[in-house]
Amino acid sequence: MLTSHRLIAVSAIALGAALAVTASTPLVAQDAVEEDQGPGGGVLMLRAKGDGTAVSAIQLGTDMDVTVSGQVARIRVTQAFRNTSTKWVEASYLYPLPEDGAVDTLKMVVGQRVIIGKIKRREEAQKIYEKAVKDGRKASLVEQQRPNMFTNRVANVGPGETVIVQIEYQMPVRQVGGAFSLRLPLVVGERYVPPHTIVSQAALRDARTITAGAIVRPVPGQMLNPVSIAVHLSPGFTPAGLKSPYHRIAVEGQGASREIRLAGGQVAADRDFELSWRAASNEPVVGAFKQKVGSQTYVMATVVSPITATAPPPPREMVFVIDNSGSMGGDSMVEAKASLEHALRTLRPQDHFNVIRFDDTMTQLFEHSVRATPEQVQTAIRFARSLEATGGTEMLPALKAALADAATVGDASTVRQIIFLTDGDISNEEEMAAAIAADQGKSHLFPVGIGSAPNNYLMARMATMGRGTYTNIGSAEEVSPKMTALLDALQRPAVQDVKVTVSGKVDLTPKILPDIYSGQSLVVLGRTDKLQGTMTVSGRIGARLWSSTLDLSQAVDSPAVAKLWARKRIDDIETERTLGSLDSAKADEEIADIGLDHSLVTSQTSLIAEDRKDPRRPANEPLTREELPLNLPAGWDFDKLIGGEAARLAMTNAAAHGSSVADTAEAVELPETATNFAATLANGLLLALIGGLGLLWQRRRKVAR
Repeated sequence: MLTSHRLIAVSAIALGAALAVTASTPLVAQDAVEEDQGPGGGVLMLRAKGDGTAVSAIQLGTDMDVTVSGQVARIRVTQAFRNTSTKWVEASYLYPLPEDGAVDTLKMVVGQRVIIGKIKRREEAQKIYEKAVKDGRKASLVEQQRPNMFTNRVANVGPGETVIVQIEYQMPVRQVGGAFSLRLPLVVGERYVPPHTIVSQAALRDARTITAGAIVRPVPGQMLNPVSIAVHLSPGFTPAGLKSPYHRIAVEGQGASREIRLAGGQVAADRDFELSWRAASNEPVVGAFKQKVGSQTYVMATVVSPITATAPPPPREMVFVIDNSGSMGGDSMVEAKASLEHALRTLRPQDHFNVIRFDDTMTQLFEHSVRATPEQVQTAIRFARSLEATGGTEMLPALKAALADAATVGDASTVRQIIFLTDGDISNEEEMAAAIAADQGKSHLFPVGIGSAPNNYLMARMATMGRGTYTNIGSAEEVSPKMTALLDALQRPAVQDVKVTVSGKVDLTPKILPDIYSGQSLVVLGRTDKLQGTMTVSGRIGARLWSSTLDLSQAVDSPAVAKLWARKRIDDIETERTLGSLDSAKADEEIADIGLDHSLVTSQTSLIAEDRKDPRRPANEPLTREELPLNLPAGWDFDKLIGGEAARLAMTNAAAHGSSVADTAEAVELPETATNFAATLANGLLLALIGGLGLLWQRRRKVAR
């Protein structure tokens, strides 16, 4: 455990970054929100003001210290919250984490003391936090809003004070085609909330929470939310070919270890950080790790399928879905169109295909899939080139249209594959997963996350439910190599009907095993009373049987496997809930139990740290609520997403309902004590709700006329 002096020392970079921004970036204090609105209260309306200039009295600096051991990464995130105002402030910060990350540690520095956070059921943690807020004591609360989206609230930061908060999480290293990679999200992309999903108080609170933090117009020469990153890489072999496609890095070290840092010291948190490496030789890489906790042993095994094409690939029906909504404006639209055109040019005459584009409307290029003749392919390319980013992100109709295979062509050997190009920035991820689960056709789904900060939780859920894999394309330079690798893999036969068998009784995850494509890996985690024997992964490649066996006695000790198993088991529970095989209340209880047993932040558990000393905030001093502004993800077009016409439409929409922007924001604050929600809606709040939230979210993404 770190002492307070050690924690303060490792936070120096983050604190320095926060102070540097304070000195160089003039910011306007945000309007105080004295009443208890919760995270995101009033933010939707605040965003419509002016031109999106940053509005914050709290400055944030972040330091990320990453240790990679074998195929597991441990990440320590230190955040320094600096109050530059003369008021007492409560800060709320919305930040991203990897969709497969397991958050388990919270520390808060108050003066010279380090306060250790505790895992509690979500409702209990909220009550502890709110009491600390009321009593004037410092507290920090970490809550999961999505598996890849968390909020950190810090209460009672005095004028001129700095509070340091540190969280830790771990995640698996991804392995694809012999390469290893680590992706750290640094910014939350703006989420589109479909109006039809706002059906209750809970849905309204969720929409408000996942959109907290004003999006800021990028200003040349100014750095908002600076972050520094250091990676200590010890993969268990000599690494080679280290690359970071979106950031400049400096690499030191030799042998089996490397030290990697950002070349410039710090950068704005406006795009994901990715690091990849390969083995320097053909030496074997251990594919199994184990950890003993109490009477239980946890194991993680990675199996790579060395599939080679022994016969011509079967005919395919390819359905390409492309997102041209407002959030895709800028570089994302360029990358998506280039990716689609690249894929279209790989089609063979024996293939069939179709193209579907969507924003808040949808167009299906052909009524049904057509043969990939040169003329039809050119028609599709012209269609792709004509697309412009505009409108909301109504993804569900396009997904359902792509999944419908009533018109599937060819015989039983025809492979049906859907390539879905999107940034994925929507709020209704579970609705998308449920639609895929409801489909019993032969489609396999391959999401391609476009842009600098895609919603990889959605990508992973769609790939899992759709028996496919997901790919990230974060720059124009990546379009050709990554689309070529994906399409090459999809033309080769996959291992189907995958099964895992282990000696003895083992609780394995994931329960739904995907097909394994060439060069891709399958990660299986298990829990057992006694680890022994072998693990065999088997399946079918065409008509040929295939299997790969790991000797579990060769598993290497790792301190991270138990929490990774817990994280994956939670994913399984969510899948069972989506499929309807597990009652929702039972699912919540099982998730809560896992969170408490493994000290993890989940949808049902949170981390709370409170200062139990005497109150610091004087009783006569009000508390100002502060939503920390977020960077716009790199490459996004601010005017198409938020500024200009979108702001005017928001104002006009509010006025059309006979209220000011502030009044509309207040109108949608439904009282916590309401007992007849339907009657309340009937009395007019539905109009305010849809007008103040749904249409604003939908229209704000329209291209400025």
